Amino acid sequence: MNCPPLIRFLGLPMLAAMALPAMAQPPKVVPTIPVPLPAPAQPAVSVMPPIPLPPLTPAQESVLNDWLASGAAQGLMARAKSFTPLRGEALTAAVLDRAKALGTGRVDTADFLDIWALRPTPFDPRVSFAKAIAENRLSQWTTNLTPPYAGYDALRKGLIAYERIRDSGGWPVLGAQSSPDAVRARLAIEDKSAKPGEKLVDALQRAQRRYGLNPTGLLDARTLRELNVPVDDRVAAIMANMERWRWMPRELPVNRVQVNIAAAVLTVFEGDQPVTSMRAVTGSPDNATPMLSSNIHSIVVNPPWNVPASIAKRELWPKGRAALIRQGYKIVGSPETGERIVQPAGPNSALGRLKFDFANPFAVYLHDTPSRAKFSSYDRLASHGCVRLEKPVSLAELMVASDPTLSGQVQSLIDAGKTQRVSLPKQVAVYLLYWTAFASANGTMNFRADPYGWDKLLAQKIEASSRRADPTTIAAKD
Repeated sequence: MNCPPLIRFLGLPMLAAMALPAMAQPPKVVPTIPVPLPAPAQPAVSVMPPIPLPPLTPAQESVLNDWLASGAAQGLMARAKSFTPLRGEALTAAVLDRAKALGTGRVDTADFLDIWALRPTPFDPRVSFAKAIAENRLSQWTTNLTPPYAGYDALRKGLIAYERIRDSGGWPVLGAQSSPDAVRARLAIEDKSAKPGEKLVDALQRAQRRYGLNPTGLLDARTLRELNVPVDDRVAAIMANMERWRWMPRELPVNRVQVNIAAAVLTVFEGDQPVTSMRAVTGSPDNATPMLSSNIHSIVVNPPWNVPASIAKRELWPKGRAALIRQGYKIVGSPETGERIVQPAGPNSALGRLKFDFANPFAVYLHDTPSRAKFSSYDRLASHGCVRLEKPVSLAELMVASDPTLSGQVQSLIDAGKTQRVSLPKQVAVYLLYWTAFASANGTMNFRADPYGWDKLLAQKIEASSRRADPTTIAAKD
């Protein structure tokens, strides 16, 4: 990760699941004379037998087979399959596999990219399955397996709509010379709010907002490119984002910060409701921002920037030592022990005036920036992996509001010019997420570009995992 490293301080609270390994002093080596010892007895390995399942009635088998046949509706396979009903152990295996796929994702974490650091909570559906059989509540059980998020349900509905478009032949490819009527017809395929006779500029602006483009109302090259994305790619994006929802915990912290990496937007939630949002700058395609969850534990005011070796080698050392010193950088260390570049705190520091720290294995964080121009752009994937913030002071004030000694004092701390770490009165959950498909409040599907190429890759992994693990696809006929 080519992002400035965290400034480490002793005694900071760390999120245990994401903490970096502690550094230890090397042990003293004491010479010993080897003495042959008898081989220790191997302890017996205790293996818990699987929880027994009550027998299924014919009616229950029918309920479960109907549920298995609907796998495509949950984005668990690329296309609906013809399905042969299962019985006995084959049915049980398929049900448990499908339940686990909905609970933790179809793709096994062993097949994740390292940078997909958002890991689902392990889930064994066998206990709840046995209980549902005994209580004859299988319909409720299958329904409760679905991720309980409005965002997931909206994608599920969007998947149905876009598969219907795909199965009807998709949409035509437009060109710069396409007639206004052809453009209107194309827009109407996705935009059900389109009205006969409305101005083309209005319909184009709605489409541009759905794609995260500058809403100029002009049929420019970028708008054409988005309109000409094949419907199969839109379906794959919806499937990929449904899978990412399945990686999320079933209960999110009601107070949290969420960053949509693909849209480069940060949203603050209080009481599970969005209260404010701001533009962000996230990782460029060559410096992807990782997906992860952690807790923001402190804010560094007036932070210096310890330039990572990779950035220094690629971008700074070629300028020459004299030029770096003129630009305010400091070179610390020696040629014998190793030199590194530090940018002191100040108005020109790459980290700006505030840095929000949270434990993670990638050394990424949220931070201010002196470069403000990018926030007015619709192309904001340009960082080395960290997340730059449009309104860092406002975010800091929200986080310290419950501490009367800090509330309203963030700007004063900045103005004092001193580098200091401020511990938050309460840690704040932070989620860095990659949403390239999501629905607006009225159910309209929105799409963002897939800058890291993760959507197609994940959709392929979903389909491959389904064919590998789901017995219903083995019995299916394409």
